[in-house]
Amino acid sequence: MSFSHFIRRAINGSTSRIALSARSTSSSIFASRSFCSEKKNSNASSTKTAASDASYYHLNDGPSHMRAAVFWEPGKPLTFEDFHMPRPKANEILLKTKACGVCHSDLHVIKGELPFASPCVVGHEITGEVIEHGQLSDSKITERFPVGSQVVGAFIMPCGSCSFCSKGQDDLCEDFFAYNRAKGTLYDGETRLFLRNSGKPVYMYSMGGLAEYCVVPAHALAVLPKSLPYTESAILGCAVFTAYGAMAHAAQVRPGDAIAVIGIGGVGSSCLQIARAFGASEIIAVDVQDEKLQKAKFLGATHCVNASKEDAAKTIKEITGGLGVDVAVEALGKPQTFLQCVQSVRDGGKAVMIGLAQSGAKGEVDINHLVRRQVCAFVCRRSFIAPFSVLICRKTKLHSMKYANTSEADDAYSNKHPVTFFLANLCSLLSTSYTNKNRS
Repeated sequence: MSFSHFIRRAINGSTSRIALSARSTSSSIFASRSFCSEKKNSNASSTKTAASDASYYHLNDGPSHMRAAVFWEPGKPLTFEDFHMPRPKANEILLKTKACGVCHSDLHVIKGELPFASPCVVGHEITGEVIEHGQLSDSKITERFPVGSQVVGAFIMPCGSCSFCSKGQDDLCEDFFAYNRAKGTLYDGETRLFLRNSGKPVYMYSMGGLAEYCVVPAHALAVLPKSLPYTESAILGCAVFTAYGAMAHAAQVRPGDAIAVIGIGGVGSSCLQIARAFGASEIIAVDVQDEKLQKAKFLGATHCVNASKEDAAKTIKEITGGLGVDVAVEALGKPQTFLQCVQSVRDGGKAVMIGLAQSGAKGEVDINHLVRRQVCAFVCRRSFIAPFSVLICRKTKLHSMKYANTSEADDAYSNKHPVTFFLANLCSLLSTSYTNKNRS
């Protein structure tokens, strides 16, 4: 069954909806956040206690430690380190990580383009097996995610109880940004990762998925049907549902709409497929790599535009009879593509921005054009309310490639591999020693 078919079937048959979330971040938020708490003494005491607790924790009939890939600082290679086994707390779940994707936002952190607490473990596109529930977890959580079930995680890990979560805007979860993005911790202000040799804390970018085990708040998980493979499914909670949220909620794509997708990477390629599933009549793929554009045709594009060889906005207008598209989606996060997105939309149309940019990047727009021509501009990261469990109930066609270093993933995002998702099989990867001097 094609990806478009399973999306269409899932949407038509959806009776329940589970909140998904956005990887929405702003440079001003990152700039204003301090890695160290002002209450250093109390935090130091708390960290010492947590580290001590972790040193005595081990799984029932299982290991007491694990390995993970640690990011120390920009320009330095990630290293594999031994950790105490992470311990889940109430309404959290310990997973044995089966696969973890390398998202472009991970690379932004590794390259120093998005400030974040360090040392840390990155990785947020995960699938895994439920190993243990935190003590005092809600019975509904333990019933829904029994030990041994396979699950997929979402990039933003909603707390489920803040004002935004209660309104269905999990992508704006207060606790996620106040704790995880500001401090690299979970929602009690503590990380779950401690080095085995020293007991020192290591921080978590989302759940810190580039590890053999990880702790995830239960609200960020959905059951993965056994018919779906772990590796190819890892991107479902990030690239696929970012696209779904953009197309279903921000763009509200309708049958017959003309759509342009600018940037055909993991998110952009998913946008193409979902646009086709929603019945868009013209689907225009825009990129600077001919290989990606060729693959875009297979994924649903009716027209392709190479922005390095022609004026993208002008060509889109020509394809649509001089009008522009009903919806343009920017899925790359660059100032020039931001502008192309707005310029490609018809009067009264929608420009949807979902590309995560380098910290401090600014996009310019003609204000009078937006106001006079009634162009609606949306900044959207992640799906707001998506039928998560229902949507993944059918087999998807996903392209995947195993990788052994982040520089390969960086090259792929830049220009080498069209519509390719880089995935790490953690079970084999972390048990194998290797060095890579070129890893950024």
